[in-house]
Amino acid sequence: MAHLFKKKRDEEEMNIDLTPMLDVVFIMLIFFIVTASFVQEQGFLVNRPPPAPDQETPPDPSKQNAVFVVSETDEIWLGDRRIDVRSVRANVERIRAENPEAAVIVRAHELASADIYIGIMDQATEAIGANAAVSLVTYAD
Repeated sequence: MAHLFKKKRDEEEMNIDLTPMLDVVFIMLIFFIVTASFVQEQGFLVNRPPPAPDQETPPDPSKQNAVFVVSETDEIWLGDRRIDVRSVRANVERIRAENPEAAVIVRAHELASADIYIGIMDQATEAIGANAAVSLVTYAD
């Protein structure tokens, strides 16, 4: 019988009481919540001067770059006309002939298929070369 009590007492000594540790964690949590509410972000306002009347307006980026718009139904638009993915190369070459620094930008709807973007990128790479940089911008309705 004494052996039975000894075994029960050993089991009780092996248990770890986590209550003090939880108390410390909650105290630290309360401390951080209270101190975080007193921290205020510092910032400053920037007042930009209005543009001078004799200053030129910046050029329209859609006239300088090849901006392809891909609709959610995978239609490709260049300016106000609908084009096929196979004509991207010719259009990029034409735009780059007018402006050698023109970039290729694809403005694709978020529901458009990735295959269209890849097709445009492949055509632009063929037109410009291996160092072609094609930017992708997504939009939603």
